[in-house]
Order: sequence, then C-alpha cells, then structure tokens
Amino acid sequence: MSAAETGKKYKHTQDLLTYTAGLLLIIPLAPFICRFIPPVMLGGINIDLIISFLIAIVLVRLLLWLIKPLVLPAAILITLVLLFNQLNGRYSFSSVYHDYKTLAYINWKVREEKQSDLLNVSPYMFENPAGKVSRLVKAKVQTTDSTVRNFSVQHSLDYFTVYEAKYKMLPRYLSLFRYINMNFKYVPDTRRDEYYATPKETILNGLGGDCDDHSILMASCLMSIGARCRMVIVEGHMYPEMFVGDKEDFEIMQQAIIQLFADTQIHRIYYHEYNGEFWINLDYSAKHPGGPYLNDKVKLVIEP
Repeated sequence: MSAAETGKKYKHTQDLLTYTAGLLLIIPLAPFICRFIPPVMLGGINIDLIISFLIAIVLVRLLLWLIKPLVLPAAILITLVLLFNQLNGRYSFSSVYHDYKTLAYINWKVREEKQSDLLNVSPYMFENPAGKVSRLVKAKVQTTDSTVRNFSVQHSLDYFTVYEAKYKMLPRYLSLFRYINMNFKYVPDTRRDEYYATPKETILNGLGGDCDDHSILMASCLMSIGARCRMVIVEGHMYPEMFVGDKEDFEIMQQAIIQLFADTQIHRIYYHEYNGEFWINLDYSAKHPGGPYLNDKVKLVIEP
C-alpha cells in the first residue's frame, strides 16, 4: 500500500472517529442545554428538548467546521467530566438519563387529574370571611415574620437550583414544599380542642403538628416568597393549595414537578380548576406536589 493510500485511509478513519464523537457529543449536550431553556409546548407536546437537540447539533456542526481536530478530545473530556461528576453528585450520566426520562414522562405517561368536586364549579360558595374558623385560621397566617421569612428563603434554596433558568421561581416553591413535607411530623391536637399554630410556632417546635398546622405553615412560607395560596377544609381534614395560573402555566408546573421529583413515582397530577385558574394540591399526604386529594367533601375555602 502506497503512502498516499495509507494517508487516505488514516484520514478516513480519523474523519469517521471525529463525526462519531460529534454525534455522541450531542447526546449529553442537548439535555444540558435544555436545563436553561424555558418550557415550550406545541399542541400539548413538550418540545424544549427537541429545540435543545437542534441547538446542540448546530454547536457541534460549528465545532466540526471551525476546530474539527478538537471534537474527539472534547468528546473524551466530556465523558471524563461526566464520570467524575457521577461521583460527586453533579451533572453526570445519571442526569442525562433523568432528563431524557423526564421528557418521556411529560409527553406520554403522566396525566393531570382534575378533582371532581364543587371547587371546580364555584369556589366562592365556600367562602365565609365572617366565619369563626376562617377568622381563626387567617389570624394565624404569617408572611412577614422574620423567623418564617428566613426559614422560607433558606429552604427554598435547598434543592433544584440548577433549574432556576428554566422554571424561574417554581424550583424555589417546589424546594420549600419538599423540605417541609420531608420533615413535617404529624402530631394531633387534644381530643377536646382544635388548636391552630402559627407557622413560627410550628417551625420552632421542629415542624410538628396536625393537618391545619401544616396547611398554615405551607401557605405562609410559600406566600412569604411570593406565591399565592389558599387552604381548603374538607370533611375531617385541611390541606393547602398553590395558585399556578392558567392552563399553560399548569402545563409548565406539571413538567417541573415530573422533572424535579423524578425520584418519586408519579402517575397523576391532581388539581382544581375554576374559570381558567388552576390550583395544585400541596398536602403532606403525598410525596410530590399534585398528589391525590383525600376526599372531595369541601366545607370551606380560606384564602388569606
């Protein structure tokens, strides 16, 4: 074989390796880029990962065009970085798998579940501003107390910080939900008296209390960092809900929950909707936002 033929064969092999490395580079690059792109819905299908793929393809193509010899070393370097990150909990092969799995769940597996009760017909029929329970509960809500505010800010930063660019404030709200629900301990009131604790009391006593204490705590903490919340009293129970927005906002919230709570098995996202306004369940009875409602016997709605 002549030197020219050897050189041609070597160049062909090098080109094959380079283009293969470029294709492999797109696989982890696309979901990484997707973390910084706001959710994009088209006909009920999430397409932000598709957009991220197109951006990744363009970037790799530019890399092949401008500095082709560096593509293979770049692919090797990224592989090593992902392997290293696998050990310290940063963006790794597990993160890549998680992001692809999230897309499949968002578009094909998880479905929303609208609660079938009168809250979806007219929530105003349950409003009772002059009622004793409503007055007592509203009086316990604290959103500007320094202990409540500092607690809320601190734990809104515990989880999901990498998703701030994509989901804006939602990771803050969902981080706070996760911390409270992971650490809240159910402690019943006495049989004779119903005691409503302020969120400051619940924080200082180590996050112990019953369903109304949890609802007041969750609503107060989320409201202290900008969310809109309400508390719903049903037969034998009280739970908090957070206002999400319209249908499009709800789709984004649903995607965020599936992606951020990937360690939890999610089949349905439960919510109330009235006149185009969506509210999502934040009860302690579920491990993720939008968990099932305990029952549909609504007695009172309290929005501070």
